[in-house]
Amino acid sequence: MSEFTQALGLVAPYYNLVLVAIVVYLFIKLFKTSVQPKTMLPWKVLFAALLVYIVEEVLTVLRYMEIINIPRHINGFFELIIIISFIYALLSQKEHIK
Repeated sequence: MSEFTQALGLVAPYYNLVLVAIVVYLFIKLFKTSVQPKTMLPWKVLFAALLVYIVEEVLTVLRYMEIINIPRHINGFFELIIIISFIYALLSQKEHIK
């Protein structure tokens, strides 16, 4: 592995958190619009999945900084929650379109 890929792997969680902060700002702007609450359900579920992703990334950063020592397989549980949330949002949006 080259030094560039190692360096990229070290800073990836940090710039992921910066990009997620931008997405959280956009979600807040979306939630401030006046839309029917029933149509917002899929977006709220996606926002919850985004919050789970933030927790996962923060734990990853803390693990790299050796502040906490948790097993790596914990990330799989977070990813499972995120995928289930995406599927639920998709199905609820499909139900709303009918």
